[in-house]
Amino acid sequence: MVSDSSQHVPDERAQHILRALVEQFIRDGQPVGSRTLSKAAGLSLSPATIRNVMADLEDFGLITSPHTSAGRVPTPKGYRFFVDTLVQLRNPAARELSKLQSQLTEDAGINSKAIAETASAALSSLTSLASLVTLPRQQQVTLRQIEFLPLSKRRVLAILVINDSEVQNRILHLERDYSDSELRRAANFLNDNYAGKDISDIRNLVVDELQRTQESMNQLMIDTIAFAQRALPGNESAGFIMAGETKLMGFEELSDMEQLRQLFDAFSQQREILGLLDRSIEADGVQIFIGEESGYQLLDNCSVVTAPYRIDNEIVGVLGVIGPTRMAYERVIPIVDVTAKLMGAALNPGH
Repeated sequence: MVSDSSQHVPDERAQHILRALVEQFIRDGQPVGSRTLSKAAGLSLSPATIRNVMADLEDFGLITSPHTSAGRVPTPKGYRFFVDTLVQLRNPAARELSKLQSQLTEDAGINSKAIAETASAALSSLTSLASLVTLPRQQQVTLRQIEFLPLSKRRVLAILVINDSEVQNRILHLERDYSDSELRRAANFLNDNYAGKDISDIRNLVVDELQRTQESMNQLMIDTIAFAQRALPGNESAGFIMAGETKLMGFEELSDMEQLRQLFDAFSQQREILGLLDRSIEADGVQIFIGEESGYQLLDNCSVVTAPYRIDNEIVGVLGVIGPTRMAYERVIPIVDVTAKLMGAALNPGH
């Protein structure tokens, strides 16, 4: 995100006081008064002088007074100015970096979903915020083999081997029970006719086949094609892995239970959040959406910090964190950035 341009910006002294105010508010969540600022800012200024500067900052729309409090809090515009101009980034500690690298390296070469799960859990742990990592977008997902195993209560486990060695499991809920031999014949048909083809193409092919020849097919072949429709992913977005959603409940500004319920519903449905992440996937480096900048009303009291990650130098996904606008940007931004780089390295173990 790019800050709004303006012909007028606070002078150096006002910027110093604004940074002290934002940092103080991020630390304790309480409106910041002039007496507190006179100590925190480290300037030889009287509380009266600081009150005058705060009045100027309020005129700029960078801070505001909540309710009847004598103190001030940053506005979204104030956070934006702070992030774009004033924040002093603090890199993760060496031990944190080493632990993160070790966790991601352990999953390198296993599969992309395992790496995404590890990255999401690590992000949430390091930032104490909710985290999310999109699964890598792949230009081509080739089916190598498919098998069906019967479970209980009209459920079947579909085991897909895709690309070189990645395994995906899907549980299918069916209208009746199927025998081992029926499931084996269905798998054989799909492997004989469609192995080596792109999965999204297979879905289209079997749908066309069903529509074209349903009347002349026996029931097993109809069932086989129905299996394929349910088992094979289409061209829909790969979705994302989340961790630490409940950590949002610990922030007073996000404690409204109805708002949290709606936000958790949005996380589970994914569609709207993916729209926001899509705006980040082509970005060069870290993106920060503060409050209404996300364009998503449920995130008006939140900030989202994201960074894209790469495979073979091509952006294939994005990761990030969601938390209150009162987040420790100086710490969160570098953590998101380095996690994206380390995730890319884990997905490129040979490089």
